Amino acid sequence: MKFIDEATIEVHAGNGGDGMASFRREKFVPRGGPDGGDGGRGGSIYAIADRNINTLIDYRYARIHRARSGEKGQGADCYGKGASDIVLRMPVGTVVSDLETGDVIADLDHHDERALLAKGGKGGLGNLHFKSSVNRAPRQFTRGEPGESRKLKLELKVLADVGLLGMPNAGKSTLIRAVSAARPKVADYPFTTLHPNLGVVRVDENRSFVVADIPGLIEGAAEGAGLGHQFLRHLARTRLLLHLVDIAPLDAGADPVKDAKAIVKELRKYDETLYRKPRWLVLNKADMLAPGLREKTAKKFVKDLGWKGKSFIISALTGEGCKALTYAIMEHLELHRSEDAKEKQVRKPQINADKRR
Repeated sequence: MKFIDEATIEVHAGNGGDGMASFRREKFVPRGGPDGGDGGRGGSIYAIADRNINTLIDYRYARIHRARSGEKGQGADCYGKGASDIVLRMPVGTVVSDLETGDVIADLDHHDERALLAKGGKGGLGNLHFKSSVNRAPRQFTRGEPGESRKLKLELKVLADVGLLGMPNAGKSTLIRAVSAARPKVADYPFTTLHPNLGVVRVDENRSFVVADIPGLIEGAAEGAGLGHQFLRHLARTRLLLHLVDIAPLDAGADPVKDAKAIVKELRKYDETLYRKPRWLVLNKADMLAPGLREKTAKKFVKDLGWKGKSFIISALTGEGCKALTYAIMEHLELHRSEDAKEKQVRKPQINADKRR
């Protein structure tokens, strides 16, 4: 199935039903008084996150969603029937924003999270509500309120712990195949990966993390060049970025250092927050170098790049160095997860204290 990560839809909530102006007309009940009921509530439209859905393809074709309006009020104190709500099921990780203002309405980042997209209108009041000692035969009633209408942009950001960055043919898909059960397409030409791939890496029986592979980036990606810029949003939720570099390119005229600097530059242009995420350097295709040249070539590359963070030498094709890399990633993620848990414990008493006040 083609990966669909963007869609534009319209949602129209139902209008409230009008109230009724009516009077009792029964035998042996003179001057029965008002008995007009209220109008029914219009249907609202909700979004709910569903982990069993992984694309927005349904909303690429079903663009307009309308809820029914509430029924009008009736005589004999009969209220109009309220309309049923509409629930739109979306993949976990969907961000819903107003197309005109750009305001984020909902960020559905966990299963069964529910968000109101368009509220149905309230029903109008019947003349039953307007009776008083001085107005015994009210003919007033109110109309139902209109439901909300919006144009929305749906944007899917995949939920992954680790994201892979790199030029086309840096070996990102080969790495995800080597460390997980995912089987993305691998070939000897650029832009083999056309949509994001997710793989679950199981380090031990009860220890695992999710890695995301996006299409390769090229210079000018922040302005729309290549394919990878369309999917950079998928790295926004990751905790760690792995910058893969082909340390032994077949093209004699290629400059891996220049390419690596170009990727970092494009990342910063696209999103400063993404640029500041923890990022490790992974020098791939070590199997293309003689064993005695690997350390020397890696040290020279790190020095020329001016890299001061963590770096690894691996061969995604043969699996060399991949195990050490996955264990280091797991330790990094577990450290951050424990820190997040501590922060939640610190915040919880403060929140409870604020509630008591």
